[in-house]
Amino acid sequence: MLRPRILLILLAASIVCAQEPSGVEVVKASWSKIRIGWERDPFGGPLENFDEMRSRARNERRVATGGGERAKREAKADEANLAVQREKKPPQYYFIYKTRIKNTHTAAIKQIDWDYVFFERGTENELGRQEFTSDEQIGPGKTKELVVTITSPPTRTISVTSLNLEERDRLTEKIILVRVKYADGHVWQAPQ
Repeated sequence: MLRPRILLILLAASIVCAQEPSGVEVVKASWSKIRIGWERDPFGGPLENFDEMRSRARNERRVATGGGERAKREAKADEANLAVQREKKPPQYYFIYKTRIKNTHTAAIKQIDWDYVFFERGTENELGRQEFTSDEQIGPGKTKELVVTITSPPTRTISVTSLNLEERDRLTEKIILVRVKYADGHVWQAPQ
């Protein structure tokens, strides 16, 4: 009767060792969406650059001085090429995922695998998961923000082109640490 109890104690000890703490504390997490290439881009520059203005003036002079049909055709072709270059491209949307972590381990962190998981508020059903690997040097006791920018929205229920407060309010979110690789060669792996 004594042997089964010893086996049970050894089994319990091995489970505890497998779930050792990661040595990383998640301090903060957030995500946002940015749109690049929208209509009122304050950094878009002038409508016509110097070379385009010089080409337009040259074409106008050639047409005005009697350059004929050929000059008119070339001027129209130049205008068409410029119009194509100036066409508004559809805006691009990117999602920025951030987490601030603190290294509570005695060794420096070399690499972290982390998941940004989204749940439906109330039911806590998982709606989406973004999986990231960050190659970052984080010394013992130091805090660092990990930032990843991708085109994938948090969940399939979130619109890429429009995000309103109702969509964000329906979600809860959590950072899950999957693996931490330390500079001393030690690796912490989350239990499966």
